[in-house]
Amino acid sequence: MVTSAPLVPVAEFERQTGWELKPEGACRGSLCIPLPAPAGDQVDLRSVAGKLGMPLLHDAEAGLWAMGPAPGPVLEGAVAPDFTLPDWRGGDFRLASLRGRKVLILAWAPW
Repeated sequence: MVTSAPLVPVAEFERQTGWELKPEGACRGSLCIPLPAPAGDQVDLRSVAGKLGMPLLHDAEAGLWAMGPAPGPVLEGAVAPDFTLPDWRGGDFRLASLRGRKVLILAWAPW
């Protein structure tokens, strides 16, 4: 999330981070992390970033604050779209042929 101030509206915080603020803290799915209650309808990124494990950066020259994402798997539980590429024998390979298995996609380019 990128913003011009460390205080952001609760609705904007929830929309951009995916965390829902509840009385028990910040929740995403069944995971809840205890947080202090926001003051009014504003969330102070300086007080929540560390608790959520998200880096917070401030660029005073540009007048911007940036928070997140949390370290760890970037695409936790993600499903890649199907695509077809030529294999080394000249045939077609479909990613969907590996559906249901864990797959590492490694891309490389010489430029």
